[in-house]
Amino acid sequence: MDLPVWQALYSELAPRNFVVITVAMDAGGAADAAQWIEAAAPTHPSLIDVHHRVAELYDWVNVPSIAWINEDGRILRPNDPGFAGEYFRGMMEPDFDFQAMMAEQQRQQARYLAAVRDWVDRGPACPFWLTRDQVRSRLAGPNPDHARAAAYFRLGTYLHQHGRRDAAQAAFAQSKALRPESWSYKRQAWHLEEAGKSAGPEFWDAVKALGDRPYYPRSEL
Repeated sequence: MDLPVWQALYSELAPRNFVVITVAMDAGGAADAAQWIEAAAPTHPSLIDVHHRVAELYDWVNVPSIAWINEDGRILRPNDPGFAGEYFRGMMEPDFDFQAMMAEQQRQQARYLAAVRDWVDRGPACPFWLTRDQVRSRLAGPNPDHARAAAYFRLGTYLHQHGRRDAAQAAFAQSKALRPESWSYKRQAWHLEEAGKSAGPEFWDAVKALGDRPYYPRSEL
C-alpha cells in the first residue's frame, strides 16, 4: 500500500492544499487491511473498500492504482500504476536480484513523486496533466460485461462473509471470466480461497502466462 510514502508526501504538501486519500481494496476488510493502516498511522483519509466500489468507478484493474484529481473534481490522470514496476516478475527465478528490484522501485518512486510535486507547483502547466481526450482514452467506458463482473464480485464477497465458501468462489469465477484483465478480482478470489495467500502458484502461473504483455498499465512518467 506504500502508506508511509504517501503519508510523508501528504505531510510535505498539505500546506499547499494537497490531499492524499488511500483506499485499500480488500474483500477481507479491516481484518486484513487494518494492520497496515495502523502501522503507517496516516493523518490523511485512509479507507477500506470491501466491495471494490472505487475500482469500479475509476476503472481500476490492479493495485496500486492512482488517480490525480484537481480542486474542481476533474480527473487529470485516471489510473496510474505509480512507481510499481515489472521487475518483481522474476521473483520465482533462482537468480532473482532483490536489491536490483528495490533500486528500480526507488528510481521510479523518485520520478513519480517528482511529477506529483510538479503538478502541485505548476497546475495546468505540469506536462503530466492530461487532456480530457487523453483521460477518456485511458478509461474503458460503460461495458455490460464489466458491470456484471462487478455484480458477481459483490455477490462473491457477500457469500464469503456469510460462510458460503464454494458459492463465493463460483461467483468470483464468473467475475474473473467476465473481466479477465482485472488482477484485483483474481487476487482477491485467491486471497480468500487460500486463507490470505494472494500470491500463490495460481498468481505466478497467471503472471508467467502474460509473456511480453505488461502486468501494470504502461506509464509515460
